[in-house]
Amino acid sequence: MTNKEKAEAYYQQGNEYRKQSDWQHALECYNHAIELDSASPAVKAKEMLDNILSYYCKAMFNP
Repeated sequence: MTNKEKAEAYYQQGNEYRKQSDWQHALECYNHAIELDSASPAVKAKEMLDNILSYYCKAMFNP
């Protein structure tokens, strides 16, 4: 399995975690994909997930 194929597998796995709202595992998978292939679509997916997570009000979850 090439690095590109491994990156694709991590990207797809990250998407599955994202669909389950498992943000931490999704980010980990996207980061692995990016390490293996800097042109992976995981780059854009991670950016979008970072934007979503930065939108949440952290004070609301930590009163």
